[in-house]
Formats: sequence, C-alpha cells, structure tokens
Amino acid sequence: MQALRALVTLLLGLAAMTANAAGVTTCPGRFPNPITDICWSCIMPISLGGGTLASIGGQEDIGNPGSPICSCGVNPTIGLSIGFWEPARQVEVVRRSFCLVSLGGVDLNPGIAAPDAGRHTDASGDQNSFYQAHFYVNPVLYWLQVVADFPCLERASFDLAYLTEVDPLWNDDELTLILNPEATLFANPVALAACAADCVAATAGFGRSELFWCAGCQGSLYPLDGHSIYHMGGVRTAELLMQRLTAKMHRELLAWGSHGSAGLCGPYFLPVMDKAAYKTQLTYPIPNTGKIAGRCCQPFGRTTVLWGAGKEYPVKGEDFAFMLFRKRNCCVGF
Repeated sequence: MQALRALVTLLLGLAAMTANAAGVTTCPGRFPNPITDICWSCIMPISLGGGTLASIGGQEDIGNPGSPICSCGVNPTIGLSIGFWEPARQVEVVRRSFCLVSLGGVDLNPGIAAPDAGRHTDASGDQNSFYQAHFYVNPVLYWLQVVADFPCLERASFDLAYLTEVDPLWNDDELTLILNPEATLFANPVALAACAADCVAATAGFGRSELFWCAGCQGSLYPLDGHSIYHMGGVRTAELLMQRLTAKMHRELLAWGSHGSAGLCGPYFLPVMDKAAYKTQLTYPIPNTGKIAGRCCQPFGRTTVLWGAGKEYPVKGEDFAFMLFRKRNCCVGF
C-alpha cells in the first residue's frame, strides 16, 4: 500500500508540474487518484458461470455464460468462466480544444485549428452546445498490479487513444453520416419517443440493447459527434457525449466487445456498441464515490438527476471525466 501511495504521489506531482508549465488557468484538471477517486466496488459482481461469487451493495450485472466450465480452441484451454467489470477506459468531455483534464490540465495544442466548446440559443429558444472529447486506454487494475498473474486483465499501459479535435467528423452532423448512415432512419418522433422506454430501463437497471439508437435519459445516441441540440446541464450533456464517443470507437473498430460467451476466449468485433456492457463513474470535477442504494457506478443512459446533482460548478468545474467499467467474461485455464 505504501508503494501504491508513492506511485500515486509521483504521478500527481508530474501531472501538476506539466500542467503548471502549460498554464492551468485556462485548462483545469486532475489526474484521478486511484485510492480516492475510483469506486472499486464497481468491478463487482464477480461471477463464476451463472452464479455470483462476490458482490458488495447489490452491484448491478448483466447475464453471464451459464456453465462454469469453458474451453477455447485457440491455445487450447479448458478452464473456469469468470465474469467481472474491468475499469479499462476513460473518457473526458472538455470545453477547450486539446485540454487534457485527466492529465492534470495539460494543454496539448500543437497549433491545429479546432473549435472550442460553445453554447447558443437557436430560433426556437432551445440551447445547443458543443464539446470536444478524449478517449483514454487506462487498464488501471493491470498497471497498479492489484491482481497478479490474472490472465483476464488487459495488459496495456496508460495511453491517450483518441482526440476528437483531429477528427473532422466530430464537428459536422452531415459529414458524420459517413460513419453512421443509419442515423437518418431514427431522426423521427417515433424513434425518439422509444428512447423514453430506454430511459426507464436504464434507470431501473440497464438500457435496452435493441434500442441501440437511444442514449437512455440523455436522448438520442445519433449523430455520433459533439453537438447536443438540447443542453440541459453540463453533467447530462457530458454523459451523452461520453456514450457517443464510446459508440464511435466501436463503430471504428477501436473498441471491441469482451462480454458474453463470445468474449470468453478474447475480444471480438462489435461495431454496434452494446450499451449494457458498460458502467461509468464520474471522476472529475467531483468524483462520484458517494453511493446511492449501495452503488456509485451508473449504466449508460441512467438519469443524472440523483447522482449528477452538485457535480458541476463554474469555471473549473465545467469539464468532465469518466471512468468506464466494461463487462468482461473470460475463460481462465487450469
């Protein structure tokens, strides 16, 4: 534990020095402290086959392969079917282009023109908004060595994987149709009304995977860009754009599936994101470590009314970072 605290202190110090050099007055942020800013109970339930091995506070889960015994053809393996929620990705939604909130407020701007966030009121009186977003690879369980020699953890280092500032599709509703042409099928009142059912399902448990065009209580998942036509608070909008960026990573095959029977032997292509395979926790500006009904992680699409209250404040509290816990099923060989 002392070594872990020393590592955290070193990382925070390096991030703070870099941020000071870059000018944190216009780019606030904080490297997430794995001891105080991450809700570790979110990795549960831990399952063996269809049964639960460990859970604290009645953590929510989706279905697991029913048999506790599994086998894999590649590198022939016979073992146990284990399920858990792995904290492996991180998404931040920011106002200033190239501002890396999760690295302590580093300004990474290389001189490339990219739009900053903005809000405006349209002719109908609705407030619209736009944000940039960043996608990180952050397999925190692996690089902290919390569990030694566990083959189910992704063996990777911390990495900034995607910046929307260099993606022309993120700032253009029409251009992004190249990536999601099916969005035109769901741009109608009937399809949008169906998202009310997804909101109810996500608030009670997990969103409905068959309603893949919905982002639960946050509205429509399409288009997969940084524009929100209804800005109803920073937390809600950031939650929506976090889901959109994750869906965009799946569509571009930069994020894969890792759950269910198909995931027992390794990741697989999943171009249409299964939103029920993710839980999320706010880590910045105010870490959401306070539990509601025993839980501090939220499935995609859950209403922000309860857990998002008081998490936004002026100036330095208008950028947001989320830890993503993805469902992982794995065949652990004997």
